[in-house]
Amino acid sequence: MSRNADALAALIRERAGAAPPAYGMVLGSGLGHIAETVDGVAIDYAELPGFPHAGVSGHTPKLVIGTLEGQRVAIFGGRAHYYESGRGDAMRLPLEVLKALGGERLILTNAAGSMHPDLNPGDLMLLSDHINFSGLNPLIGEKTDARFVPMTKAHDPAMRSALKAAAKAEDIPLMEGVYAWYSGPSFETPAEIRAIRILGADAVGMSTVPEVILARFLGLRVAAISTITNKAAGLSDEQISHEHTKAMAPLGAAKLERILRRMLRG
Repeated sequence: MSRNADALAALIRERAGAAPPAYGMVLGSGLGHIAETVDGVAIDYAELPGFPHAGVSGHTPKLVIGTLEGQRVAIFGGRAHYYESGRGDAMRLPLEVLKALGGERLILTNAAGSMHPDLNPGDLMLLSDHINFSGLNPLIGEKTDARFVPMTKAHDPAMRSALKAAAKAEDIPLMEGVYAWYSGPSFETPAEIRAIRILGADAVGMSTVPEVILARFLGLRVAAISTITNKAAGLSDEQISHEHTKAMAPLGAAKLERILRRMLRG
């Protein structure tokens, strides 16, 4: 844990109270409004030295700490991606701060392209596992032996069960599948999508995997859900673009919000 993380955690406690968050959440495209419903304190990333700029349109770079559905939460309204800076560990400090605040569980959300015939725009996919197709790693440069993180059960079975139970209670289909991380910012080619499908991936996106690795490195339990915004390259006639992603993300975001709220209520 860096001294900077401890200092930022102290600053955040002064403004938002000392109670540890039951959950940390990183919000992907289309989910930023959830942070606005939290009864608590919002702190701009710009006020937290070392926090990423999170300069992707569709993200709101604020840390919101407070109560949502009776649970203390820490919501990261924007994430930094590898393709913005070339740094795989761009989200390390925010997750270190979550740990320093006493957080133990992390829920990640993202927008993704589908390679599975039963996953269509507006559907949700709970990550059962992932493929680091980029080959990059946020722990490159870490000098301690803690860098050798086991990833056999990276996506926490108990948290996944809780999310599946919440989806069932809300009567929302929630398929499990494997997510492949592609570095971006350009979208994948049809040939790359064919390769990833052969490797066993069901969806592809440009985030989340570095955060899962960092979470496990820090000892956080983690689960992740993708909102499907499009069919991956070569699998449909739709034109893939970031604007398309932002336009389609709300289709699944409303369902995902219901699942998250139900899970928090228990």
